[in-house]
Amino acid sequence: MTRNNIKNYIVMFVLVLSATSMLQNNAFAATIHPNLGTAGNFAVLGASTVTNTGNNFVTGNLGVSPGTAITGFPPGKVTGAIYANGPVATRAHADAVNAYNALSSATCTTMEPIIADIGGQTLKPGVYCFPSSAAITGTLTLNGNGVYIFKTVSSLVTSTGDSHIILINGASASNVFWKVGSSATLGTSSVFKGTIIAYSSVTATTSASVDGRLIALTGAVTLDTNHITVAVPHNDKK
Repeated sequence: MTRNNIKNYIVMFVLVLSATSMLQNNAFAATIHPNLGTAGNFAVLGASTVTNTGNNFVTGNLGVSPGTAITGFPPGKVTGAIYANGPVATRAHADAVNAYNALSSATCTTMEPIIADIGGQTLKPGVYCFPSSAAITGTLTLNGNGVYIFKTVSSLVTSTGDSHIILINGASASNVFWKVGSSATLGTSSVFKGTIIAYSSVTATTSASVDGRLIALTGAVTLDTNHITVAVPHNDKK
């Protein structure tokens, strides 16, 4: 094999690797995005109750199923509809369960340590798996267009006062999903991005803001003077 042939072979090999990597990345982004179904229309969806303290502002629907108790609206405000059980909330809850199961089955691309605080990190699209709990202290930056899935076996907790999620270079809140094995707690004044689907409960403490959704499958969603805006992916069914 001549020197020119070797050089051409190397160039072709690099091009093939690059193309394969691009196809894998595109396939990753296209195939793991969970379909939230009608749950995608809800900014807040509880199972047992939804309770609010203070001047909460919810952009999107708010509901509960199979429970019926919704308290604190008013003074809280909802731009969408409120569903206290009934067929709409029941279907949304079923769709949320399906989305939770789909997130649970997503193949991990990164395994986090048992004690994992991802504040201060910059992450690319992928499936991040936590063998126990996850925390966010400080700023978490999500960098790049694609799907981000965070799966915890137990809890998700964001710190009080200094927990922020920042989206850059095409990252979108509609493509960020948090599958929480037990309960999620957003600390005071947290700035949070993405859809939380917690097996148990979700608590948003005073002045926490959410661009995404708060969904609890078996317990309550508890709110306190929050701003919650639903982010709807293109493939969600209305």
